Amino acid sequence: MADVEIERPTRAELEELDVDSWSPWECEPSSFDWTYDSQERFYVLEGRVRVETPGGEVEFGKGDMVTFPAGMSCTWHVLERIRKRFRFE
Repeated sequence: MADVEIERPTRAELEELDVDSWSPWECEPSSFDWTYDSQERFYVLEGRVRVETPGGEVEFGKGDMVTFPAGMSCTWHVLERIRKRFRFE
């Protein structure tokens, strides 16, 4: 199973992907388990999160483009209130 991908896109790349049209989501500091039924790609507008995955821990925050593969189960630890734009692919 592929692991989590984290990128730092440019403003031009965000505009090309039309990230502003993606669905919004936000969450206050908390921890929860999650399983991805399909691949999710999202751009972090603000906040910081640490996620425990089968491949280890990853941390991401403002300015990161993150992709979780379909079928992955993980535990999210929202360290600072997160706001993101997401889409399922």
